[in-house]
Amino acid sequence: MEEEAVCHAESSKEAALVWSTIAFFAGFAGVSAFGPIVAELKDAMKMSPFLMGLLASSPALTGSLLRIPFGAMVDRMGGKKPILILMVLAAAGVAGMTALFALYPDPTFAQYPLFLLSGVLCGSGIAIFSVGIPSVSYWYPQKAQGTALAVYAGLGNLAPGLFAVILPMMVISLGFTTSYVLWLVLLGVLILLVALFMKDAPYFQYREMGIKIDPDALAEACGEELIPSGAAFESVKRAAANWRTWILTAFYFVTFGGFIALTIWLPTYWNEYFGVSVVRAGVYTALYSLSSSLLRVVGGMAADRFGGERVASLSFLVVVLGAALMMGAYGIFAAAMAGQMLLALGMGFANAAVFKLVPHYTPKAVGGAAGIVGGLGAFGGFVIPPAMGLYVKFWGTAGYPLGFSVFLILSLVCLGLFLPLKKDAAGA
Repeated sequence: MEEEAVCHAESSKEAALVWSTIAFFAGFAGVSAFGPIVAELKDAMKMSPFLMGLLASSPALTGSLLRIPFGAMVDRMGGKKPILILMVLAAAGVAGMTALFALYPDPTFAQYPLFLLSGVLCGSGIAIFSVGIPSVSYWYPQKAQGTALAVYAGLGNLAPGLFAVILPMMVISLGFTTSYVLWLVLLGVLILLVALFMKDAPYFQYREMGIKIDPDALAEACGEELIPSGAAFESVKRAAANWRTWILTAFYFVTFGGFIALTIWLPTYWNEYFGVSVVRAGVYTALYSLSSSLLRVVGGMAADRFGGERVASLSFLVVVLGAALMMGAYGIFAAAMAGQMLLALGMGFANAAVFKLVPHYTPKAVGGAAGIVGGLGAFGGFVIPPAMGLYVKFWGTAGYPLGFSVFLILSLVCLGLFLPLKKDAAGA
């Protein structure tokens, strides 16, 4: 009778998924804390729409660029250390905002660079996403990765929606300084919990213990089918050499970059274009953000069952329809809300489908691919809000609905990019 293989790694794949998700949720808390101050600073600093968009999207800049090196680091050292570094940087950004409001209760444009720097630091937490993707992937067998990664990303992405509702209410009742001190304490507690309880995938634990690693035995005992390359640069290099990585990056630029962009932009859209209160604008934004995040979980299950390519292509068609509705919603609340929810549906499903395809297309460089796709893809969150701000600058109030043409055009481009993927699959 054969002896059953025993996994000597601490923790479990379920626990790893929980702590990775909590870390991503906490990282997003930093950027979520930055969003509500933009409307407050707009009038105080007398910013142009472009500078407002730049300030609002500043967290997305670091959140996207840091994803590449930090995602690749996982293949060398595991996910825990990179995650803790990024969480501390995000906490530093919240601390910076707290100090600025304490020192400058009535900020002027002279403090714009300081708030911009705080936003850049807050965005570090977004980069946790590309660390968590390979961290979770290395724990789970490939047949279950679509669902596991969708749960990780979907529940982690709940943070912007929840905080879009909670933080404005806190600010109104407690004031900016007290609210952000409490936010900083929350981040500190979560950093401590992750430091105490999160464990790296079995491969890294075996390596730390000096145990010789047999890939087949590791897969049988622990369920870890993917083996890290062991070198951060090599992982990025392998991923970059695969042309499919760049198509997935384009997809993610529109869907996850778009998700971040709309989480940033929608409070301003609802407040400025429809004239609703800041709190109600936060509620409408939360409806989009929470729906998109939860739908991502369902999208991951659908991708496991029907395939990532099929789910992603149908999702982009939904994004096209949603963007068209938003463009046509000139003062029509019902049409705008319907368009917003179609965008949530399309982006949620597409985000899950794209990362179902990452380990499928790049099994030998998951960390590097996650960094490139997640990093450059998330860069859309930095680029899109200023672009939408330019529509407002040139067309005034009418520019708010016209700005959604950005998503219409980009989604149509992505639908065209499915052609080489289908041609390659047919020739395989």
